[in-house]
Amino acid sequence: IQSNSFGLGPLPLPTLSPAVPPYVTLGLTVVYTVFYSLLFVFIYVQLWLVLKYRHKRLSYQTVFLFLCLLWSALRTVLFSFYFKNFVTANTLGPFPFWLLYCFPVCLQFFTLSLMNLYFAKVVFKAKSKYSPELLRYRLPLYLVFLLISLVFLVVNLVCALLVRMSSADTHTVVLVRVAINDSLFVLCAISLAVCLYKIAKMNKLQRPRCNKIKMNLCLTDMICL
Repeated sequence: IQSNSFGLGPLPLPTLSPAVPPYVTLGLTVVYTVFYSLLFVFIYVQLWLVLKYRHKRLSYQTVFLFLCLLWSALRTVLFSFYFKNFVTANTLGPFPFWLLYCFPVCLQFFTLSLMNLYFAKVVFKAKSKYSPELLRYRLPLYLVFLLISLVFLVVNLVCALLVRMSSADTHTVVLVRVAINDSLFVLCAISLAVCLYKIAKMNKLQRPRCNKIKMNLCLTDMICL
C-alpha cells in the first residue's frame, strides 16, 4: 500500500492487466486446438492409406508422417489443458513438462534433419554416377545427422530437468538451450538450402529422380519459407 502525498490515506498499488483480453485467449486456444486436431486426423489417415495400399512401411515418408503425427498429438494435448486445467499445464512435473513443451521442438528438429538426410541422399546418388567414391560417405552422413539429433535431444532434456528439479539459474539455462537449439536449426536449414540448390542446378542427366521428387521439393521449399 502506498501513502498519499495529500494526506488522503493509503492508495492501492497499481495492478497489471492482461495484455490480451480473455475472450481472445480463449478464441486462439480453440483455433489452435482444432487446427492441431485436424492435422492429427489428416496425418493419421495418410498413414492408414500407406498400410492399405501396401506401400513400404519403413521409409522417409512414413517416418516423416509419424513424426508429424506425434507432434500434432502433443500439441493438441497441451492446448487442451488451457480450457480448464491451465494451472495444471503451468505446474507440470519434470517429465510431463519436457514431453509437452520441449519434446515437440525436438520432433520439429528431427523432421528437419530427416528432410536434410533425404535430399542429401538424392544429391549423393546423382553425383555418384560420375564420382562413385562419394558413396562411401553415405554412412558417415547418416551418423552425423543421428549424432546431431541426439545432441539436440539431450540438451533439451537436460535443460528441462535443470529448470524443474534443480536450483540452477533458469534464465541462464534457457539462454543456453535457445542458443544451441537455434544454432542447430540454422545449420540444418543452411544444409537443406544447399541440397535444394544443388538439385535445382543439376541437368537432366544428373538428376534421374527429379520428376519423382518434384512435389516433395516444392513442399520442402514452402516449409523452409
